[in-house]
Amino acid sequence: MYTFSQLLLRNCILGIVFSLIVVLFSILTTSKYLQEIQNNHASIIKANSTLLLNDELQQNKNDLMEQVFIRSLHSNYKYTLLKITKNSDTSVYNSSNPIKTFVLPYTLPKVNKLTVENNLTIIYQLDFSNESSLIIKILSLVLGLTFIFIFIASLLSSHSYKALLKKLCDDLKTAIESDFSENETLKNKAPAEFTQIFTELKKLVNTHHLSTTALEEKAFLEPITKLSNRSRFVQYFENQISGDKSIKFGVLSITRCSELQTINQIHGYNAGDTYICGVAEIMKGLIAKYQGAQLFRLNSSDFATIIPNSTMNNAENYAKQLTEKFNSYQQVSDLDSVAFTGLVSFQKDKPLGELLALADTGISIAQTQHKNSWHAQTDTDILESASASYGNQNWRQEIDNVIENQRITLLVQNIKPSNRNVKVYGEILARFLNSNEEMLPTASFVAMAEKLDKIVAIDKMIIEKVISEITNKNLTSSSYGINVSTRSIHDEHFLIWLERRLLRDSSIASRLIFEITEYGLQQNIKTSKRFIDMIHRAGSKVTVERFGVGLTSFKFFKDLKPDFIKMDSTYTRDIDEDKNNQYFLRLMVDLAHRLSISVLAESVEGQEEKFALEKLFVDGCQGFYIGKPLPL
Repeated sequence: MYTFSQLLLRNCILGIVFSLIVVLFSILTTSKYLQEIQNNHASIIKANSTLLLNDELQQNKNDLMEQVFIRSLHSNYKYTLLKITKNSDTSVYNSSNPIKTFVLPYTLPKVNKLTVENNLTIIYQLDFSNESSLIIKILSLVLGLTFIFIFIASLLSSHSYKALLKKLCDDLKTAIESDFSENETLKNKAPAEFTQIFTELKKLVNTHHLSTTALEEKAFLEPITKLSNRSRFVQYFENQISGDKSIKFGVLSITRCSELQTINQIHGYNAGDTYICGVAEIMKGLIAKYQGAQLFRLNSSDFATIIPNSTMNNAENYAKQLTEKFNSYQQVSDLDSVAFTGLVSFQKDKPLGELLALADTGISIAQTQHKNSWHAQTDTDILESASASYGNQNWRQEIDNVIENQRITLLVQNIKPSNRNVKVYGEILARFLNSNEEMLPTASFVAMAEKLDKIVAIDKMIIEKVISEITNKNLTSSSYGINVSTRSIHDEHFLIWLERRLLRDSSIASRLIFEITEYGLQQNIKTSKRFIDMIHRAGSKVTVERFGVGLTSFKFFKDLKPDFIKMDSTYTRDIDEDKNNQYFLRLMVDLAHRLSISVLAESVEGQEEKFALEKLFVDGCQGFYIGKPLPL
């Protein structure tokens, strides 16, 4: 699009060219006209001079005739120079009147010399100043009018261009918004010059829509299960439920794969992905039977199902079928459990956050029942008071029942040393049982024990159980690692109890390694140091697990003096392909060995990872490839 200044410049150039043509034409015409005047004047002077000479010959000398001749010359023309001589030396008349005003160069006449019969010589130059002024006025008027017309034409052109382009932009906008499908005729209405624009823009719009659609699908798609993710879930709830008049009520269910963390730890991340995909396929198959039902993956372990315009009775049938499928999948896959489901009915004006909280409560209650069970949360008043949470009450009862009846079973997952000179141990993994001797979801059990302030009692129970098993089965030839919660290592009464318990069985205490997280140590440096010092006094050892997440300084470990550090799985997974993690881990190993600290690696899932870790001089490896957990 041309701007006004561009149009004005363009038209000025055209005007200048036009003006130059006018000037050249004026010069040619004027020059020809003036030349004719000079020729005519020369003829007149010559004729008058001949008459003067004839008169003089007849009357000999007559001054009066000369004066009449001179006046005759001045009466017809103006001169800037007029000089008349007789007989080559006698001056008859001499007049000079220089031009004082500006004249055009080509209107300045030349000096002429005219000799008549060798007796009379006339030298003259005509004065064309009046003609020159007139020509200047005419040219000025022509040029002025030309530039006025140029300015007006530029204004009109600019306005026309703007109107045309505005219409074109509006047509293009309309065409783009309708994907060119409903407004194909716009291309035919536009000027021919714009046909190519419409064609290219149509291609561009189609490409853009394809790219946008692909990006949107990728952004809202969970890569492992190929299900819509949490963002799409929230968008669907806001647009399709809160804003869609066709959906007035329905049921929301949350299904939690509560054993994912345990499966990742014991069997490896690949097994965890397989487990999640298996659950997703089961849910996809069942949800297809319910009209309009949608399935989403909210996070690593949670799936959400929305069954619109469905009653709770209908949704409970879905949950029962889900439990049956999960039970079959559990047997085939040799799992302790698969998933638990919480259901809640909704009206279209119900806030999403409240529904999720109710469904989560339903999951908590379901986890305290039989394996892969479900619970429909119908009591909405449960959210008004935390103390009134039925889910928490159920968990409290289950945890108290586990502690009171020692419903716990122990597994051990060994750590393989890199060479014979390195002494490592096997990590104890605790599993908890309900009153039906069914395994409770470990991650949920520990989380609820933390929430209900029961975790210290759970840690004591595990330690007592480990010492009892070692004593009863005479396992004093091996060493065993026990996980201790952050809450416990900072609890003064727990420290006193643990020290007394270890001193009571000093031979077994020397076979125990207590694992605490790096994050737990950082919570309170003073009490963490007191805990480690007490453990060492009792003859036991300490492992700092999940090392590298907080990047604690080695000065800190030099002061605390742990015996082992266990690198977090984010550094050891795919270590054979990750050069950055290899460099970091090699640096950690060098620094740790300088402080006499052994370095262990967890979540080792393949031979390549094991070989890469051994090349980096890691002291021991643990994971699915090394060995599965076995009963103690």
